Amino acid sequence: MAKTTKTLKLTFLNGKNKKTSVTLGDAVDNLTAGQVRGAMTIIAQANVFEKDGVAYYTTPQSASYIERTVSDIFNDADTDEAESADKQD
Repeated sequence: MAKTTKTLKLTFLNGKNKKTSVTLGDAVDNLTAGQVRGAMTIIAQANVFEKDGVAYYTTPQSASYIERTVSDIFNDADTDEAESADKQD
């Protein structure tokens, strides 16, 4: 059985103009470019993320939905869990 997950990856430039990103696992689906850019701008303007004196997430660069599909060839754990549930009934 295939299982697909969807995440939202936000990419920014940091204070040294190097790319840095944050990935959100439970993001709302079908956001517009304007909505995401606006949220990223708010994050950048808050200026609350820093490491070793370098500000993170200073300039919004890009945003992408990433879909990942996992298709099991076999998974004995699923069988074991089903058998265990049957025994509890």
